[in-house]
Order: sequence, then C-alpha cells, then structure tokens
Amino acid sequence: MPASGFAIAGMHRFRLSSSQNSHLQSIRNDTWEHIVRHTLSPTRRRVLAGAGAAIAVPFISAVSAADVWPSRPVRVIIPYPPAGGADTTGRILFAKLGEKLGQTFVIDNRGGAGGTIGEAVAAKADPDGYTLLYDATAFSVNPFLYPKLSFDYGKDFQPVFLSTRVANLLVVHPSVEAKTVADVIALAKASPNGLDFASSGNGTVQHLSLEMFRFATGTKINHIPYRGGGPALNDVIGGQVKFFFSNGSASLGFVQAGLVKAIAHTGKGRLATLPDLPPVSDTIPGFEAYEWNGVFVQTGTPPDIVQKISAGMNALLKEPDVTGKLDKLNIEYHPGTPEDFRAFVAAEMEKWSRVVKDANIKLG
Repeated sequence: MPASGFAIAGMHRFRLSSSQNSHLQSIRNDTWEHIVRHTLSPTRRRVLAGAGAAIAVPFISAVSAADVWPSRPVRVIIPYPPAGGADTTGRILFAKLGEKLGQTFVIDNRGGAGGTIGEAVAAKADPDGYTLLYDATAFSVNPFLYPKLSFDYGKDFQPVFLSTRVANLLVVHPSVEAKTVADVIALAKASPNGLDFASSGNGTVQHLSLEMFRFATGTKINHIPYRGGGPALNDVIGGQVKFFFSNGSASLGFVQAGLVKAIAHTGKGRLATLPDLPPVSDTIPGFEAYEWNGVFVQTGTPPDIVQKISAGMNALLKEPDVTGKLDKLNIEYHPGTPEDFRAFVAAEMEKWSRVVKDANIKLG
C-alpha cells in the first residue's frame, strides 16, 4: 500500500498511489502559469490561471483580520437543494466549526442550474470571509458545461479545503448476470443495442462516469438521465434501468440490503464499508471518479482568514462526533492545505474538461 495520501472512510486515512502523489507534488512545485500553459487549451487556461492568481493574493491586514474573524454570523452558500450530499456534510462540518469558533455558520441553500445559481451569488459577495461557498464536483465541471456564466471560477474563487470525497458504486439490478467489471463489459459488447445506464442528470459526475466507461471500453452505453440520484436509484431497484454509477453514500444501504448489486467502486484500493468490492481501476487502469465537497472563498479574501478557515476545518477531522458521522455515510476525509486543494481542483478540471469535450456535452 502506498505510503502517503488521503483518509479512507472507517479507517480515517485513504491513500494515493505513488504516481498520483508525484503528480500532485509536481503541481505544487511548478508554477500555476506553467501548468496551464503547457497542459490546457486556451479556454481551460483562463479558468485555471485565475485560480492560481487567487492563491497569490498579497498578505494584507494579517493580524487584524484573523483576530476579529468571525465577529458575526458567517453565511455558507451550498449551491444545491437541502438533503443532498453537499448539504448533509456541510451541516455536519459547519455546525461543529461554529461551536469551535463561537460563531454561527448559517447554511444558505441556493440550488438550481447545476449549482451555478448559488455559485454566482457567492462570486459576487464581499471577500471578507463572511460568505463561504461549500461546493462539489460540479465546480470542476461547470466551467466547461456553461460557457456564458456571469462569473469566472478561476478568477473569482480561491480553494481553501477539500473536506470529503465519495467514490461512486457501479450498481446493477440483482437480475443482471454480472459479477465483475469485465462481465459488464462483455455484456455491453454482446448487446447489439448496448446497455442502458442511468445517471443523476446531464453533466453530473454519474453521467461523466458512464461516459468515461464508454470511452475506456469501446462499448455502446446509452445514457438515461434522471432528475437526481434518488429517482435513478429507485428505478434500478425496480428494474426499469439496470446499470448506474451511483453515489457511494446514497446507495450503500441498498447494496447491504441486497436491493441492488455492487460490481465495483470508482475510487482507489478497498472501502472499509465494502472491503470485498474492487475498484473499477483494477480492470480499467486510471479510472477514478469522486463526488467531493470543499470550501471556497472569494479572490481577495485576506490570507490569514483563509488559513484560519483551513485550520478550523482540519481540526474537525480530529473530532470523533464528526468523523463518526462521516464514516457511517461511507465518506472519505483527510487533512489538507489550500495548496493541496488547488492542485486537486486543477487535476479534476483537466480530467472532466476532456470528458465533456469528448462526449460533446453542452448545457449552457
């Protein structure tokens, strides 16, 4: 097992492969400008270059800002409806952070348009640390799905803390005669019309996962979009559609109850909650897809406030009442820095931009 990396749900640490660790380290060591110049198209360079500039904000009002923050309630914009993954983990984390810092963190759900409505509100807020954005994987996908937004992900936001990651589970209806990823590939190749895969909606990580699977295997996969993961999972249980890359937290209980069958997961290594379930990457090298959540602030937020938020979030991962709740949800978590998160977001943007382009997905 590799020697360095992240945390695994139920084991409190998850790990990166040596190649992933080296890649992230190279991102940390190189300048942001060099990375975007040599690896991305002009459009993607514009998005990522702004994020790098945000990290380089001058150190202003170092003592005074951190000393007084937070002196009033902090708004946390979650650009998705209540009861979803981001909302669930956000409420767990910010309730505890409020206790630690002696101030209220108010959750403000601003769902709609794939998260872009809430993101636009957050982008226009003052960069004073009193409006945080608690976002998800869509942050790294939306720049390539919605080219005409009123804000710029790279220029307007600064990554602060990667709080959670959840691998998807490749689940099938129990009637499907497949036990492995290789079996699913064989079924797809043997089917003249291909296989119908559900997704949580156009442009979601579940949609992008099935597109990656289609490209990697050369099989015919038909995309059946739903209005959310819940309805999609319900139809897999009912047999209306038989294949789905489902959020690993949402589908865990149904797998354990035998209502759906899990074939593999889209993370690395083994999951503590499903230790016998292999990763898709055992069959398709390099295949990884996560639903993640993280904290962002506006460009120009005083660096000492950024560090205070980062330190506070890191401290939460040492709190048993926090980690216990995350473990039960099959959620991975790890300590990290703003620079770590910046590198992670850059890698996610690069990966998903290729998938969006190859699949010709357009939403805006």
